[in-house]
Amino acid sequence: MKSFISVIAFYFLILSASAAWAQQAPANKVVVTGVRFAYPLVEKWIKDYKEVNPQTEIIIESRTTTDPAKYDLLIEAYEPEPAVKETREYLYLARYAVVPIANANSAFAKTYREKGLTNDLIKQIYFHDILADKSDAKTIKAPFTIYTRLQKAGAPTTFAQHFDYTQQNIKGKAIAGADEHLIKALQKDSTAISYSTPSLLYDLKTRHLVPGVAVIPVDLDGNNKINERERIYSDLDTALKALEEEDVKNVPIGHLHISISKINERPEALKFLLWILQNSQDDLHDFGYLKPDQKRFDQEKEKFEQRALK
Repeated sequence: MKSFISVIAFYFLILSASAAWAQQAPANKVVVTGVRFAYPLVEKWIKDYKEVNPQTEIIIESRTTTDPAKYDLLIEAYEPEPAVKETREYLYLARYAVVPIANANSAFAKTYREKGLTNDLIKQIYFHDILADKSDAKTIKAPFTIYTRLQKAGAPTTFAQHFDYTQQNIKGKAIAGADEHLIKALQKDSTAISYSTPSLLYDLKTRHLVPGVAVIPVDLDGNNKINERERIYSDLDTALKALEEEDVKNVPIGHLHISISKINERPEALKFLLWILQNSQDDLHDFGYLKPDQKRFDQEKEKFEQRALK
């Protein structure tokens, strides 16, 4: 009973905060916050939107360990808590992959860029599992140090859930900050391995991997072997094409969604969200994302378009 009352109280607290924010903020100002690895994509949308709506001020309020106290649009890479989800409308507008990575100069990279990783080996290397049969463990001669996120985040949540674990089950050194900090830590440690999303791993202009990082191929078809067709990470476009066109295994896929308050949303924020609905899809591959589930996207698009007519 106490838990139910707490959820109800939290629900009304969020609604009250949303209403107060809508009343205080300037009518033509929109504040966006959320997962940091999506900021370059959001910045592109803001730039394009302002070209046709120059009177609108749209800013990204960077999140730290928590979200800002006041914002209009929230872009996120994991499923929200039920109490939060009750207060907002969601648009699932893209998907993202999470892949295992290593310092490009490491012994681990030299070994497993060739051998690749199977489902069992990913679980053995990356996750704490007290129930695992240790007699089945493979011998790993290459030294490695795992780096993972300290705070709850989309990439580690998606990575862990795909293999039936939680983020807390991921082994290794927990790094505070954003996903970018994992990559920086990995580049500095010649034994480092981690996980990340293609939008951060590739230079978006050259479409090649950023310096010092190797993506480790995995068993995409589930036959416990790695063949040449599964070495898809030579460039960003090749990777996205393979991940989007085939029913791949052992590559966790997460959803990127953007949301707005169910009540007292400011018209300019809803207008920007509707613009995103109409214009966002052509940018996804350019920024390292996969297309969304089209049926779901079309349903949500219709829902928001109907809301705008009210």
